[in-house]
Amino acid sequence: MSSLLLVLVAGVAAGALNAVGGGGTFVALPALVAVGLSPVTANVSSTIALVPGAVASAWVYRRDLTPVGTTPTWALTAISVVGGGIGAAALLTLPASSFDVAVPWLLAFATVILALGRHVSRAVSTALGRPLGMSSTAVLLGQFVLAAYGGYFGGAVGIMMLALWNIGLGLDTAASNPMRVTQLAAIYLSATALFLVASDALSAAHFLAAMLTGAVAGGFTGAHVARRLPAWLLRSIILTTAVSMTVLYFLGS
Repeated sequence: MSSLLLVLVAGVAAGALNAVGGGGTFVALPALVAVGLSPVTANVSSTIALVPGAVASAWVYRRDLTPVGTTPTWALTAISVVGGGIGAAALLTLPASSFDVAVPWLLAFATVILALGRHVSRAVSTALGRPLGMSSTAVLLGQFVLAAYGGYFGGAVGIMMLALWNIGLGLDTAASNPMRVTQLAAIYLSATALFLVASDALSAAHFLAAMLTGAVAGGFTGAHVARRLPAWLLRSIILTTAVSMTVLYFLGS
C-alpha cells in the first residue's frame, strides 16, 4: 500500500507539473523505479500513465490555444503524432546510452533559450530590420524532432517546445503554454498506442493504474490553476522547472 501511495502522489505531482510548466516525467519516472520497475519499463509506464492527465489539461486549455506562427494547428498535431510514434519505436528497439549523454546538454540549451530567447529574438529582429519568424516548414521539422524525442524519453519535451517557439517566433511562453500541453498530449497518445501493444508496461498494472489516477487529478487541477496565474509568474515557474531539471540531470549523469 505504501508503494501504491507513493506512485499515486507522484502521479498527482507529475500531472500538475505537466499542466503548469512541464517536467512531470522527472517525478513519475523516479517513483516507478523506486517501487521496483526497470528504467525502460518505468519510462514506458510513466508515458502511458501521463496520457489521461495531459488530455485532461488539453481539454481545460481548449479555448486558450494560440497558433504557432503561421503553422496550422492540425499540421502541428499530425507531426506530433507521427514523431511520437517513431520515438516510441526507437525506445523499444535501440540502446539508450548515447542518448542519455546528450539529454543534459539538450536541457541546458533549452533552459538558456527560455531565459534569453525573447531578448535574442528582439536583438536579431533589430539587426535584420524585420521581425524574426521561422517558416511553417521549419516549425514542423523542429516539432518532428522534438516529438520523436518525446516518444523516446518525454523529459522536458514541452519545455524544449516552448524554447523553439520562443527563439524562432518570439512567442511568449505563458501564451504558448496551452499549445504546449495539447502537443504533449498528441505525442503521448501516439507513443502509448505502441507501448500498449509492444511493451511490458501492463505487467505492473496496479502501479500504472495508481499513477494514471493521480495524473488525471493533477493534470485537471494544474491546468485550472495555471489559467489563473499571472503571465510573469507562469513564465517564472516554467523557467525554474527548466533550471531545476537541467541541474538534476547533470548531477545524475
